[in-house]
Amino acid sequence: MAYYRQVGEIPRKRHTQFRDPEGGLYAEELMGAEGFSADSALLYHRHLPTAIVDAVTVEEDRGALAPNLPLKPRHFRTPDLTWDDGVDAVTGRRTLFGNSDVLIGFVKATAPSPLYRNATGDELLYVQAGAGVVETVYGALPVAEGDYVVLPTSCTYRVVPDEPMSLLVLEATGHIGPPRRYLSAKGQFLEHSPYCERDVRGPTEPLLVDGEDVDVLVRHRAGLTRFTYANHPFDVVGWDGCLYPWAFHIRDFEPITGRVHQPPPVHQTFEGPNFVVCSFMPRKVDYHPLAIPVPYNHANVDSDELMFYVGGDYEARKGSGIGIGSLSLHPSGCTHGPQPGAVEASLGAERFDETAVMVDTFRPLRLGEAALATEDPKYAWSWARRGPDLD
Repeated sequence: MAYYRQVGEIPRKRHTQFRDPEGGLYAEELMGAEGFSADSALLYHRHLPTAIVDAVTVEEDRGALAPNLPLKPRHFRTPDLTWDDGVDAVTGRRTLFGNSDVLIGFVKATAPSPLYRNATGDELLYVQAGAGVVETVYGALPVAEGDYVVLPTSCTYRVVPDEPMSLLVLEATGHIGPPRRYLSAKGQFLEHSPYCERDVRGPTEPLLVDGEDVDVLVRHRAGLTRFTYANHPFDVVGWDGCLYPWAFHIRDFEPITGRVHQPPPVHQTFEGPNFVVCSFMPRKVDYHPLAIPVPYNHANVDSDELMFYVGGDYEARKGSGIGIGSLSLHPSGCTHGPQPGAVEASLGAERFDETAVMVDTFRPLRLGEAALATEDPKYAWSWARRGPDLD
């Protein structure tokens, strides 16, 4: 996201001598996307960021992904997931869904995570519950329930909960950012954007940590490696640029409404490689005198629609068993729409009190172990109110 920030101490000119109080040179590092052709930041380290003393392959089994067969709409309950004590937000993730563009997981973190660096793509965290700090090489970001956190490729970070934190995690194979239609050619949010630079939080001061022989997990295209760095990577005295971790609270998303029902693109908040993320917020609903406030039936011919319910009452799904922490998956090939009775019940409504995060993927989502362990088998038949699991 091309929104320039400067944090800490930096030299007046880039790529020039910058010395510490004892006269030694700080080590300059360029963190750049798409080689040297896109957004970047310059970081100034007290120690060499290249100094590793060990590299070990880390075996990882995140479980197989099963196809959505038979094809049907599905409902999953994250509150049914069980967690051991001392779970961290990186190694404790359980896989919900995935395809070749994005892996979607969930974790209830109660312990600080090891340092971690994702080299295959950006990550998007959504804090469903709890609070804590995302510590990064750029500085710290305090986060709480309702925050989105965008972590760019190769950003070394860890999550430190102040209280148990429930996180929905999207691991992309590319970059995640605001929808391009809301940005100018130079990257400024335009006037019709539902959020803007004033809503975005980035690190405000360096996070300096001393230490030697520090382990960092690096996810890369061939797997997972644990590097041991000679010095702690959180040694950056200053940085500037347009590539950095940032947070944005879902309540700062300003809903776009109309006289008749508005389609999901008005709720779009982020875009990634072959997927989008939308925010459904409490809002005034359609005000045409004959408006039907809940969504019309629709077929996703090119996308799978995943909805994560995080607050309020979702009017279109009343009577389906969906509650806070539920995930509904409406795949390409299935027409879906309001539950029976929801259309009539919505007539005359002036406001919806609902909060949800939607992920639309343009390749089919496969099911991970955490989804398969928490599925409600009755959901697919809830429109007809009869079926194999209802007899």
